[in-house]
Amino acid sequence: MLTKKLTATLMMSATMIVSANAAEGISGYTLEEVVPGSAFHGIHGITFTSDNRILAGSVLGRAIYEIDAETGDTSIYIDAPEGMADDLEEGPNGELGWTAFLDGKYYLRTKEGKTLTLAEGLPGLNSTAWSPDGRLFTTQVFLGDALYELDPAGNAPPRKIMEGMGGLNGFDFGPDGKLYGPLWFKGQIARVDVDTAKLEVIADGFEVPAAVNFDSKGNLWVVDTARGEVLRVDVDTGDKTLVAEVNASIDNLAISATDELVITNMADNAVIRIDTETGESTPLTSGALAVAADLAMVVGEDGKETLYIGDLFSFRALDIESGEVSEVGRVFGTNIDYPISVGVNGSEIALAGWSAGMVQRYDTTTGELGDIHHNFTTPLDALPLPGGDTLVAEYARGALVRVDGGDWSKRADVTTDLAGPSTLVALENGNVLVSENISGVISEINLETGEKMVIVEGLSGPEGFDRSADGTLYVAEVGSKQISMISVSGEKSVIGTDLPIGFAGPEEGLPIYVPTGLAVSATGDVYFASDMEAAIYRLSHR
Repeated sequence: MLTKKLTATLMMSATMIVSANAAEGISGYTLEEVVPGSAFHGIHGITFTSDNRILAGSVLGRAIYEIDAETGDTSIYIDAPEGMADDLEEGPNGELGWTAFLDGKYYLRTKEGKTLTLAEGLPGLNSTAWSPDGRLFTTQVFLGDALYELDPAGNAPPRKIMEGMGGLNGFDFGPDGKLYGPLWFKGQIARVDVDTAKLEVIADGFEVPAAVNFDSKGNLWVVDTARGEVLRVDVDTGDKTLVAEVNASIDNLAISATDELVITNMADNAVIRIDTETGESTPLTSGALAVAADLAMVVGEDGKETLYIGDLFSFRALDIESGEVSEVGRVFGTNIDYPISVGVNGSEIALAGWSAGMVQRYDTTTGELGDIHHNFTTPLDALPLPGGDTLVAEYARGALVRVDGGDWSKRADVTTDLAGPSTLVALENGNVLVSENISGVISEINLETGEKMVIVEGLSGPEGFDRSADGTLYVAEVGSKQISMISVSGEKSVIGTDLPIGFAGPEEGLPIYVPTGLAVSATGDVYFASDMEAAIYRLSHR
């Protein structure tokens, strides 16, 4: 029950104790799709099978997909949990091998449909290829830096060939039986003798080379993810010929038996056909968003509202009047690092990425992206504070961390007493609200003392939430796939049920795999991200 004193403070501090069990019926809200979804949750490795089917893998999506080469229609070929694939390739007997990057496993599915685990305990397994004589190889990149040979029968453990190459990414075997691949961190293409562990650089001058493939004529094709370039490289001279340019964030390429070339672009959820003669690029499939995660609503000086979207492979903005999606920046093409969470305070935004352990500021008035700062522990959200400091919610530690705006190395815990801090919302009194995903509460935190007061309890997996001008709270209860409205008087109404939210992650991973963002417009429309569909929806009440 609310006291008169508490009720009087709701408009300023949102200090209320509400039991979420006191829910009323569904209100008269209408569900509308604002930004359509797409087939993937980021897309990476791609390959042609012997019968000319296109298969592509997603790490975050934990699935392997089949894409129709004519229509672009997409279906899941191997689903979670085993489907996570950063790279994949068919073997000589019709088997399919792939790398489960986050799980640290290598899977092989035989032609008869039996799935084998050829390697485990190797985080960052990234690329794979079969040699002409049927041997199987894989590398660790980003979470390791090593080349292994695997036993396709699963009888022998992985054999480490070499390490410290510089990020040997999407590789292929050439006509000479040698392995060719990009050194991601060195901007080079290398040739490796897998029997002698000898590596030699054959071409350089790339910004971030991501993958290579040979065509039937012995030409080596290379994609540069940072420059968005598709190039042909002479393996004897190292000379490069630019053939096509697309958006940055190319991840991989594949070439069919008839020399059809396709590439993947993770920021655009795209599979793109490249004409190797003309350089013309034709998308087979693409999406407006890659992931669709956290959201933040910003009101400009002209009163115009913009919805900012943490999209993991990019940072985007939605004009809610026109429905147009624009891009602030994308990974490898801009100074940005896997932004999945967005926190707003006035015109300032803080981006966070739990996978990269990063936090970064963005000024919506100038369009300036600040420096990227790392070494945070699973940052699930961040919030700009008055005076230049930044508040970071470290999910795994249960902590709110205050970072000095003048020196990001100065970090002080405000509190470490939270059960899965997920989303931060600033209050006018200088305190913040935080959703605690594990304990199912929203709490108010005094940033000076660290004192915590539970405001709402009994929620089902709360993630994104927002507060309207009159103090009403809107919460994405991901555990029950619903959005609830909690009024200043403490009444709770469910305004949307059976919503496409709550994309499942690995069992041993974070309980929040893709944050479900939520933001409220000035008119009271509730926008939320569908992590299951990579889409944006609106609940309107008019």
